[in-house]
Parts: sequence; C-alpha cells; structure tokens
Amino acid sequence: MRIRRENPLLLVCAVMLACNGGLWAADDARLAARIKPLVSRHQGQVAIVVRHLDSGREMSWQPDRPMPTASLIKLAVMVEVYRQVDDDRVDLDDRLKLTADDTVPGSGVLRKYFTTGSRLTLRDAVRLMIAVSDNTATNLVLDHIGLESTNRTMSRLGHPNTRIHAKVFRRETSIDPERSQQFGLGSTTASETADLLEAIRSGRAVSKRASRQMLEHLRACESTERIPRYLPEGTVVAHKTGSVSRVRTDAGIIESPTGPIVVCVLTSENQDRRYSAENAASRLIADISREAWLHFNPHPVQKPPVTLEAGASGTLVESLQRTLNAKLNPSPRLAVDGEFGPATATAVQAFQAANKIDVSGRVGPRTWTLLGPLLTSDPPVPDPSAVNAEKLDRAPQDSLDGPPFVTSRAWAIADGQTGEILWQHDAEKRLDFASTTKIMTAVVVLQLAEADPTVLDQEVVFSERADRTGGSSSRVQAGERLPVRELLYGLMLPSGNDASVALGEHFGKRFRPAAGDSTERAADPLWRFVAEMNRTAARLGMAGTHYENTHGLTAEGHLSTAGDLLKLARAGWKMKRFRAYVGTRQHGCRLVGPGGRQRNVVWRNTNRLLPTAGYDGIKTGTTSAAGACLVSTARRGADRLFVVVLGAAASAARYTDSRNLYRWAWLKRGHK
Repeated sequence: MRIRRENPLLLVCAVMLACNGGLWAADDARLAARIKPLVSRHQGQVAIVVRHLDSGREMSWQPDRPMPTASLIKLAVMVEVYRQVDDDRVDLDDRLKLTADDTVPGSGVLRKYFTTGSRLTLRDAVRLMIAVSDNTATNLVLDHIGLESTNRTMSRLGHPNTRIHAKVFRRETSIDPERSQQFGLGSTTASETADLLEAIRSGRAVSKRASRQMLEHLRACESTERIPRYLPEGTVVAHKTGSVSRVRTDAGIIESPTGPIVVCVLTSENQDRRYSAENAASRLIADISREAWLHFNPHPVQKPPVTLEAGASGTLVESLQRTLNAKLNPSPRLAVDGEFGPATATAVQAFQAANKIDVSGRVGPRTWTLLGPLLTSDPPVPDPSAVNAEKLDRAPQDSLDGPPFVTSRAWAIADGQTGEILWQHDAEKRLDFASTTKIMTAVVVLQLAEADPTVLDQEVVFSERADRTGGSSSRVQAGERLPVRELLYGLMLPSGNDASVALGEHFGKRFRPAAGDSTERAADPLWRFVAEMNRTAARLGMAGTHYENTHGLTAEGHLSTAGDLLKLARAGWKMKRFRAYVGTRQHGCRLVGPGGRQRNVVWRNTNRLLPTAGYDGIKTGTTSAAGACLVSTARRGADRLFVVVLGAAASAARYTDSRNLYRWAWLKRGHK
C-alpha cells in the first residue's frame, strides 16, 4: 500500500485508522487483495497506481519503477504544448505543414489519408496525437515545440523519469541514446503519470483552461480495449494508451459516481505480443480497471439522464430529430440522420425558447421532460392505450407441408448437375447481395487464368485506393505486393473489399469500357473491370444482375437475384481453381513492402459451413442493405446441391437457414 506523500493530513489519518483497525486501511487492503492475483498470474513486468481522487485512497504496485511508455509519453508532450501556449510561445491555431519526410508508420490517419502539403492546426495535431495516437502528428508537434522541451518541463514538475527520447520511428533523432536503447520512445513511472493526470483533472497542470482542453483530448481517445473495456456503458474515461512489441500501457481518469479514479498500469517484457483485444496485458489493464471501479463503487448508482449536444450521434439523436420535427410549428424538417449538427442545435434552441426555458441548444433533463414521449420510428409508435385496445387476428395453424421456415428474404436450391432450380422463394426478386459479388470478381480473374495460367504469377502492388476501401479487408497495405494467386485467397477467405479493388485495377486495362461510359470511367481500369463483370453476367444469362463495384458495398443499382447467383456459382464451380479457393478454410501469405520489408498475414474463411463435412464453399456477404447472405454448395455421395439465401435476419441465421434447406432438400431427394 502506498499513501501519497504530498498530503500529510491524510498520512496521519491513515496511520491512525490503520492502528485502530480503521476502515480505510482495511478497505484498501481489500482492493490490493483483488488486484494482486491478477498481477501474479501475468507473464511480464507490471507497475500500477490506482487512486481515488476525492478520498485520496490509493493502491500501488512498483509505483516508482521506471518503465517504457510506448505512446503513453504523448500525454507529457500534450502538457508541454499547452504550457507553451500559455506562455505565448506557440498558438493552437499555428499551421503545421505535412511533408513527405514527416510521415512515419504505425497508428494514425495522417500517413494514410492526408496528402503531402496538407496543413493542420497545432490543436488538431494534438487531438490526433491523443485520440488516435497518430505518430506522424506527434512528430509534427515535436518539431513545433522542440524535442527536449517536454523533458525539461517534466523535471521541473517533479517527474524526472517521465521523458521522451526521440521522435516516433525516428531513432536517429534520439537525445538520449542510452535511454532509447533501454526504454524505446519514452519512459515514466506509474506514480509520476498518476500525479500528472491528477494535476490535469484538478486544473493545476499549466492552467485551468488548458487542463479542460487537455481533458477533452483525453476523453476523445478511441481505444476501448483497456481501461474502458469492462466499465459500465456510458462511463466517461479520459485516457491515453501505448503499444509496442512487448509493452502495453494505459493511464487515465475514470469519472465514477463516487468520484474520479486515476488508473495507471504500465507493463513491459510481456510474453504475449499479439496486437489484438485479447492480448494478456490489455486484458490485465481492463481487469484492474474493473476491480478499481467495483471497489470504489460497490453499490449500483442510478444512471444520470443523458445530455445530448452538438457532436452526438446515434439512434437517440434520430428520435430527438423526429420529435422536434413533430413538435415545432413550423417543422424544422430535420434530416433524421442521427447526427447532432448545427441544424439540430438550432431546432433544440427554438423548442427551448418556445417553452420558455434556458436556450442552450443542449438537451438535458428539463428539455427531455417537455419533449414528452419520443418518436422512435416512422410512422410514430401509437399511444399505449390504442395499442392495448386493438384486437389482433390470428393466422391459421402452420402447414406441415412445404419447405422449412427461414428468415431469408429470398432463397433457391438448384441441382448440382443440371443447374435446374428445384425449389425457391422469390428467386427472381432483385436484391442487394453484398460480398457474394466477389464470386464474379474471382470468376473474371480465373477465366483469364484458364486461358493463360501465368496471370496467377503476376504481382499486384496495392494502391492507396485499394488500401482505403472500407469494410471487410485482406489487411494488405498500400505499396505492398503479392502474386495474383495469393491475392485471390485474400479476396475470397476474409472477403477482402480492398483485394477486389486491387484485382480490378490490375486486370481492368485488359477489358473494354462499358458502352456509354464517361471519359473518366472509360480511362479507369477498375470501372473497365466492372464492365467485364456485367458482360460476363449477361453471357451467363444473369438477367436480373447488375454490378456497380467489385466488392458488394451498397451502391444504387448493384442488385442480383437468388436464381442468378445459382447460375454464377455453377459457372465458377466448373473451374478447379475456383473450387480450391472457396473450399480453403485458412491460408497464410507473406507480403513484401517497399524496400523489401516483409510481413506475414493469415486469412480465414468467413464461411462457417466449411468445418462441417459435406460443405465445400462458396461465399458469404453482409451489409446493412443486403442483410446476411450466403451462396453455398454441398454434396451427399454423388449428389450435389447449390443453395442461395439472401437477406437472412442475422449472420448466424444464414447458416441455420441454409442447413435447414439442405436437410429438407436431401430428404426430398431420398437421402437418409
């Protein structure tokens, strides 16, 4: 147990209470007892401070041991920025210019999405440095404030171990090569970081105004797998994480009903080096934070009313917008998009003015009360009395004949030999079909390989456009290269949207544009590849199908039918290479990046039917518009069927629907 040295009165009280069997010492001992087993099981070095700011109660483990910080050191850099702002040495509106030499690997968005020559304010660079741990933004900030200034300020504040040693991924800039070798980017102790956070929370770090702004940056931290992971939904956490190799850190302030709790957990020499939420050190930090919360908040506390303001988003904002549209006269005609922007704020102010309450533009308890029951849907949910008085009819009993009940909007079953559709429901209805689109992407490429197998050995270099493609991903980065034969696994197993774009760009120049395409489209290899997808669909008799992209992300006019997808599946199945790809459950690949850099990736098939004997493929697909889709095939002996389900109610439902349809169909065909 460690009592804070800077509070003599608390020290005296704690000693008195401990000597008399007092509650505080025994209570904190219980927290230590809850956390100690977690630390003892962990394979790595750990330093901890847990501090309840209102009471001063604290539990710590190796609080003064210098530890590597990874990106947690950016917390100290942020403090130095605001110190220089208060001293009028820099301004938060200063413009920082991004050059090609500034971009570095790792976390962040500047390297990936911003072009050379972009300018951003110092304020925005600090936000990126904290919220998404942007390494490039950090280096821009360090260039602006000076690399050594942070260390001087930390020493002056009584934190001599809190030091940054070099710019991120720029070891050649080290101002302390010996410490760089020992700690990497930065170092600190759990007690120094906890003290720094407490100073920010109390307004003593630099100034109250600066401390408020720094807290806002820390509350914007997007990482949720450590301190916030097991805390009650809606808990506000202002924190900063760090991750590199064998180091995982997180330090922050948890706003709890009984008062703010500072948690700082530093780990190093960890055996588990996985970059995932299941990393052992990440789970340790989450477990410690949960124990701290439960210790200082043992009794459930009623959740305070939600306050909405500009910047909020989600379904509650949608309900607010519907309600304001109905309550205000004239109606503000807000777009019900779930985004609390300026128009929504103006409508809130108008409602508050009409009801003669404080016009703040923020929706708090008084405004919620005056709004009354929220309109949560279009059309509005009726009044409960009308619902309760309504008399509902009942349909006849379910028939015992016919196919099983499924959740899918459309489905079809085809004979594997003839392609004849044996049974179906809405098989010709044109629907969104998500990533089952990639069946055609693969078919177009593999048809080229049928004519010339050497195309599979061609190298594809990933473009920025491919890398930026959203949704499911093969996780290949811009500038990395791999053979076509490998990239097809990245397309079909993890359903890589990025892989589909890379293949389209690589092969599209072989194909002619679609008739009537604009000059811009006609010159773009990706659009020419999509044109070939549509021509192939026409050749296969897929009259209800039109492609607008290579991946299946929702686009106007990008539609197909269950019947058409059966035709496509059978066409693909005739190719030996297609069968091999769609039936593979996992595949490893080595990627080569710029300068010969190499890294390994593993792709796993999203099709959860494959682990069951008899199922051999083919492709899943999921979007909000399409629902859960699955094109599959299975055999019993020499008998093969193809099944398509479109628009299942959930990811798991597409597999249940498909298996029920297969089972029914096998029985109908005489299988036991």
